[in-house]
Amino acid sequence: MGRGKIAIRRIDNSTSRQVTFSKRRSGLLKKAKELSILCDAEVGLIVFSSTGKLYDYASTSMKSVIERYKKLKEEHHQLMNTASEAKFWQREVASLRQQLQYLQECHRQLMGEELSGLGVKELQNLENQLEMSLKGVRMKKDQILTDEIKELHQKGNLIHQENVELYKKMELIHKENAELQKKVYEARSANEENMASNLPYTITNGYDSHGPISLQLSQPHPHCSEPPAKAIKLGCIRRAMEQSGGKSKSRLSCTATLDSYNVQASAIK
Repeated sequence: MGRGKIAIRRIDNSTSRQVTFSKRRSGLLKKAKELSILCDAEVGLIVFSSTGKLYDYASTSMKSVIERYKKLKEEHHQLMNTASEAKFWQREVASLRQQLQYLQECHRQLMGEELSGLGVKELQNLENQLEMSLKGVRMKKDQILTDEIKELHQKGNLIHQENVELYKKMELIHKENAELQKKVYEARSANEENMASNLPYTITNGYDSHGPISLQLSQPHPHCSEPPAKAIKLGCIRRAMEQSGGKSKSRLSCTATLDSYNVQASAIK
């Protein structure tokens, strides 16, 4: 009779489990040795029992086998990482290419192109998208115009304030000029009055206030004893300020009139 097939599972009985471990451990070590000899392979075997006891086998040296294993493992891991990274970026490129194609198709549809393959529902969705986009554009435009209007109002207010300040400065300058003119006029008037008060009174002609009048007597005629045809009229008239247009009341105007006066006098005793 052949041996029955043993189920590959944990042996509950500790004694049976230990016996089985000893048998199979010996067979495993024997197979590792045969593999290294027959196939000229570098073999390293490490086994820990359930009680923590170590069993190992190395065809050359366990240290060299472990170092070679670590080195090859790192190289393999790097290769696997590079390959995995390349595959990852390939998937990313494919995904981005699909997104680009979708966006290009949507852009053409928004521009009114390639609409033949769309149904009523898709066209309605496209219309809604266009209306929403147009609404957003109008809102943005209104906001920009509002901001510009506010900025212009602020500039206008600043200019108005500057104009008010300039107007106030001009008024102040006009006021100062008026005061200066008043002072100059008062000083000039005072100077003229001082000069007029210091000048002596003069006898002037009533018709010409600037031309001097000279009074002369004609030469006497010895043989004529007649009285003068007309008397000498000498008058000194005090002119009122109403006729002189606001001149000083203290000024006297004396006029002398000589009408066809011929003095023929002889020696009067």
